[in-house]
Amino acid sequence: MSENRVIIIAGPTASGKSALAVDVAKAIGGVVVNCDSMQVYKGMPILSACPTAEDKAEVEHTLFEIYEPSFNGNVVDWLERAVAEIKNIWRKEKIPVVVGGTGLYIDNLVNGTTPIPETSAKVREEVAQMLKEHGSVFVYEKLKSVDLESAEKLNPNDKTRVRRAYEVWLDTGIKLSDWHQKPMIKKLPEAEFFIIKICPSADELDERCYTRFDKMINEGAVQEVQRLLELHLPNTLPAMKALGVPELARYLKGECSLEQAVEEAKLHTRQYAKRQRTWFKNKLKADMELNCCYAGDCADILQRIEQFRKS
Repeated sequence: MSENRVIIIAGPTASGKSALAVDVAKAIGGVVVNCDSMQVYKGMPILSACPTAEDKAEVEHTLFEIYEPSFNGNVVDWLERAVAEIKNIWRKEKIPVVVGGTGLYIDNLVNGTTPIPETSAKVREEVAQMLKEHGSVFVYEKLKSVDLESAEKLNPNDKTRVRRAYEVWLDTGIKLSDWHQKPMIKKLPEAEFFIIKICPSADELDERCYTRFDKMINEGAVQEVQRLLELHLPNTLPAMKALGVPELARYLKGECSLEQAVEEAKLHTRQYAKRQRTWFKNKLKADMELNCCYAGDCADILQRIEQFRKS
């Protein structure tokens, strides 16, 4: 039986997980479900390495390029959509093949999420105004007075986390540290997961990151960033922080040469992939591990998946 099975393919950027997801989905009649926090955005298919038209023609894909770049996506929204998509795929008697490199998203899907509610728009606006007028350290001191435990774990200049912790207390009257003590909630408790982890060597991953970014430049990444800049979006939005976007934006604004922008983007991509690799290596338990980049041979993987489907 396979009505509640979910296959997850996880790994750092440039490790070949997207190609493996397509091969697996084709072989088992599955649907590829996006679990990458940048591939949810429209307007940047090259830099976010979204599936090509050819990939989509071979097998069904979902949750790719669903938001405008102006949308501030987060794990809560993705998880809600992913759960709905997975249940829909099950109803069609197919198997979801969830693929991505965003560890937070995978962790929340598999292990559950904290029960912290989304804060109200009114409270978010209030804290945003406070940050604008007085700065992050001011909000940090307010947080410290009501939730010392959370404050001590944060850098006073970390606007995002300081804001979030203070918003939660203002909106719920409960400390963020207390929320984290509550039991995790699984949004898909009936699911049985088969996790494939791709964890190549650092040297192999570095080379793949460099080669892929060169390919992106040749395919039109600069023009992609130019179109994003023409939207005049805040730099704080997730889409504007995607690998390659800030660096190429600097080039387009005349602040550096293209060569400098490319080198910086490659460095930041390499650093990001290294962090991903460390997270997946140390924190994600897998049913099957590939200690190299995927290179197009999934016979053994399919055999293991078949056993999982029949179990």
